[in-house]
Amino acid sequence: MDRRNFALSLGGMAALGVLRPAMAGGQGAAQASGCAKPVYLSFDTGHMGIADFVADVLRRHGVRVSFFAANEATQQGDGSLGDHWAPWWRARAAEGHEFASHTYDHMYWRGDLRASKDGPVTGFRVRPSAGPRANQSFTVDAAGYCEEIARSARRLQQITGQKPLPLFRAPGGKTSPALLDAARHGGYLHVGWSSAGFLGDELPSDRYPNDQLLARALRSIRSGDILLAHLGIWSRKDPWAPAVLEPLITGLLKQGFCFRTLREHPDYRDWIAKFA
Repeated sequence: MDRRNFALSLGGMAALGVLRPAMAGGQGAAQASGCAKPVYLSFDTGHMGIADFVADVLRRHGVRVSFFAANEATQQGDGSLGDHWAPWWRARAAEGHEFASHTYDHMYWRGDLRASKDGPVTGFRVRPSAGPRANQSFTVDAAGYCEEIARSARRLQQITGQKPLPLFRAPGGKTSPALLDAARHGGYLHVGWSSAGFLGDELPSDRYPNDQLLARALRSIRSGDILLAHLGIWSRKDPWAPAVLEPLITGLLKQGFCFRTLREHPDYRDWIAKFA
């Protein structure tokens, strides 16, 4: 995610322009009985260094989430969608989590292409952060971008045996109306995140310490919000998840919230049902 998408302060952080969107155990069992105040926790891939910790916390509290996966570089193994991490994804599928594409090579949209100033969009400038063309800028047409989305979805299905949701999240949340239209025609709706749902795990920890991020989230999150975190951020010196994830989950449960996957989100469930 590009921090330039956000105007942030220590007193309150708001995301600008990126909006939307059988488990056992005591609190998890309580969630299953009804859900008057749903929130939708989602994780994008990252270096995967906290992946096992995240899985343990989710399992302990009976929380199901939606994972958006790209084949990003990892601290261990051959990429987050490589063979090394395949057993991890299979275990999450068995626990009832949902999966969707984050583009295969974590491909950032950089701009639309037009043959003339007022002409139709003919393609997109992109810059992936992973894969054989990492950190190179080039162009793709609509079909090429949709294939980039679909490639991740195919790999997820190959690993887990579970059909991913027909959703995607663009790296950094960076899109254009033309790109969203192309993706929709290719069978994918875009999922952003709610303003209060930006959990701040990729911000510099010296300026945005974990205790402040936790306090902000518990104060600001509302029913229906889509929450965003990552499975490891290279640049953050004080990792977010070990300090924040569990107290965030327990704090929201105490406030009467319950966790649902994006399959149940009112903005997406009819679309998802079309592809069932």
